[in-house]
Amino acid sequence: MLKRHFLSLMAASVVAGYSLFAAEPASAQAAPTKIAFTLDWRFEGPAAGFFMAQDNGYFAEEGLEVQIDTGAGSVEVIPRVATGTYQMGFGDINSLIKFLDQDPTQKVKAIMMIYDVPTFSVVGRKSLGITSDPKSLEGKKLGAPTGDGAYAQWPAFVKAANIDTSNITLEGVGFPVREPMLAEGKVDAVFGFAFSVILNLKAQGVADEDIVPILMAENGLDLYGNAIMVNKDFAEANPEIVKGFVRALAKGFRDAVKDPKAGAEAVVQRNDILDVAVETERLEMANNMNINTAYVKENGIGGIDNERMTRAIEQLTVSMGLTGKVKPEDVFDAQYLPPAEERKLQ
Repeated sequence: MLKRHFLSLMAASVVAGYSLFAAEPASAQAAPTKIAFTLDWRFEGPAAGFFMAQDNGYFAEEGLEVQIDTGAGSVEVIPRVATGTYQMGFGDINSLIKFLDQDPTQKVKAIMMIYDVPTFSVVGRKSLGITSDPKSLEGKKLGAPTGDGAYAQWPAFVKAANIDTSNITLEGVGFPVREPMLAEGKVDAVFGFAFSVILNLKAQGVADEDIVPILMAENGLDLYGNAIMVNKDFAEANPEIVKGFVRALAKGFRDAVKDPKAGAEAVVQRNDILDVAVETERLEMANNMNINTAYVKENGIGGIDNERMTRAIEQLTVSMGLTGKVKPEDVFDAQYLPPAEERKLQ
């Protein structure tokens, strides 16, 4: 009797177009988790890793729907994430150290290093008296965007490179006019990320041989660069979501390193005033100088060396007037990173 009843139920279910063992209807499945993510700057070549993670389905595989917005400078990312306006963002870890030194209760932490070597530079023109020697900046007028991560490191750079600032003029400039002002000779050099300023100057008609980048990392600064940051409340409530985001991003940056042209094309799809060839060159510069470094090739993208971070904090403590209370574990949390082998870019 029970057997006949079970078979009757089976038959009825088939007639109704269902199976007792069918998967949950798509409409009843969990909707993707939405994440608002802020970049440090506008959509340019070095952002390709984020868009490759999106376009190649890596975020979707983790059940994520990620909204990627432009930023207003790598320093401005920090309060955006700390306040929860964005759950996650891409900003300058050195500025984060200062931010947390001023108020350790702020709800933001770095979880994945992207620029293992910082992009911070002062870029000038040979025709205006700038050389690769940082002391050539003495007596010059420097264009300084207030929200720029490189400018935020000026006090540290001054100390590390022993620059006399008594006759240096710092002129506040907006990002849109930074390179045009240098191209027109209204300033002698500007602060910025090397790969952006150099190519933007070339687009302004400045000859390649006239462009002189002074890289802070090559002149005494032992710092890290931009990292993925997360709102701490969001991370604590959603650890698996954060892990999925980081896992997807590592794959996206791997693809951008393997195929820079495809990465540049992904960026240009979102900012069609750009040129694919220029953004490919910009991405290749970032990959070689900042992202796929010797350390990353050995250890994978995303992690840090605690001893190096300790030295960086000590350097910032002396030069930026920190209280000295911030420790590496207060700034960076590696628990969301996948195993190193999964983070290799080659």
